Amino acid sequence: MPGASVSGLIERPVRVEAREQHWTARKAAAARLILEDGTIYEGRSFGARRSSAGEVVFNTGMVGYPETLTDPSYRGQIITFTFPLIGNYGVPAPDSDLMTGSFESERIHAAGAIVADYSPRHSHWTAARSLSDWLIEQGIPGVTGIDTRSLTQRLRERGTMLGKIEFDGDPVELHDPNKDNLVAQASIEKPVLYAPPGRSKALGRVLLFDCGAKHSIIRCLVARGLEVLRVPWDFDVSEEKFDGLMISNGPGDPTMCTATVEQVRACLNRGIPTFGICLGNQLLALAIGAKTYKLKYGHRGQNQPVIECGTSRAIVTSQNHGFAVDESTLPRDWRPWFTNLNDGTNEGLRHAWGPFRSVQFHPEATPGPTDAAFLFDEFVRMLGPGGGR
Repeated sequence: MPGASVSGLIERPVRVEAREQHWTARKAAAARLILEDGTIYEGRSFGARRSSAGEVVFNTGMVGYPETLTDPSYRGQIITFTFPLIGNYGVPAPDSDLMTGSFESERIHAAGAIVADYSPRHSHWTAARSLSDWLIEQGIPGVTGIDTRSLTQRLRERGTMLGKIEFDGDPVELHDPNKDNLVAQASIEKPVLYAPPGRSKALGRVLLFDCGAKHSIIRCLVARGLEVLRVPWDFDVSEEKFDGLMISNGPGDPTMCTATVEQVRACLNRGIPTFGICLGNQLLALAIGAKTYKLKYGHRGQNQPVIECGTSRAIVTSQNHGFAVDESTLPRDWRPWFTNLNDGTNEGLRHAWGPFRSVQFHPEATPGPTDAAFLFDEFVRMLGPGGGR
C-alpha cells in the first residue's frame, strides 16, 4: 500500500482505496472518510447520504451495534467498528418500554458509522429493519468498504483524530465535539421518576444525574427494587429527598460539567451514598479536587480487563471513554478501586471509609459481559438497611 512502511504502519497521509464489497454495496454512492492528518479512506455509502464531522474512534466489540450507536457517550463521534461484518442481524423495533427495551437511549448519538463490510441482508427474530434503513431514519451516515484494520492501527499509533464523512457536492468542515458541552445536549430536560414494578414500596430512592445516562443503568437500579429520580445534568438537588446518588455515564470532556460537579460535591458534604459510572467516575474525581486527562485513543470495547486494587480479583468489563482520572491528584482518604490491566490507568475510586465509590467501566454492560453487575448490589448495600430510609 502506498505510504506504508514495512511493518504496515501508515507513516504519512495516504488515499486508501475501497475494499471489494457485496454487489449491492458497489451500486451505492461513493463516500470517503477524511482524517485531520489528511489521510483519505475511500468507501461506499449506506445509511443517510449526508456529510458529517466528529471525533473518529474505534470500538472493538463483536456485537451490540444498536446499543453502541444509541449510547449517549458516543455523541459527536464517528465510530469505527473493528469487527469485519456489521449489520447481519438487523435492528429491533423502537422501544415501547424503557424497562424492557433494546436500546440505550431514544436516538442515535454517534455522528457516523465506519465498517469494513456492511451486510445488506439481515436475519434475526427481533429484527424489524436493516441497519441502513435505521441510519436513514435517524439521518446518520455510514461508510462501508473501509480498511478498518489500517484505520484502527493509525488511530492507535497517532491517537484519536478529528475526521469527517464526506460526499461529493456536500462539503463539511472538521469539528471538535469535545469543545461543546455534549452532556447538555445528551441529558434530559425535566426530571422523570421510575418506580420498580410489583412493589408497594421501593427499597429506596436514588437520584440519577443524567449526563447522558444509558437506559440499562436505570433498568439495573429498578430491577433491584429502587425508585429512580432521573434529573438533568445541571439540576439543583438541594431541596430533593433521596437515599443515594448515582452519577451516570456521558459524552465529552468532564471539565465541561461544572454544574454537576458542584452538585456532587454538595451531596458528598451531606454524606449521601454516591456511586459514579464512566463519566461519573471523572465527575466524582473533579468534585473531590482531583484532575482528569484525555487518553491517547480511549477504551471502547467489551473485553477490557480490570483488577480490584489490593486483591487478585479480575473482571472483564465493557468500556467506552476517552478521558481518565489522574490518580496522583487524589486527595488523602481517597483510593484507587480498580486498575486497567492493559495500560494501568484508573478504573475506579473509593473513599477510605465513607459510602462514596465510582467505576470507569460499565457494570450494566449492554453490550458486553455482566461480570461487574454485582456493583449495583454493592450500591444497594451502601444505602443501608431498607435502602437507607
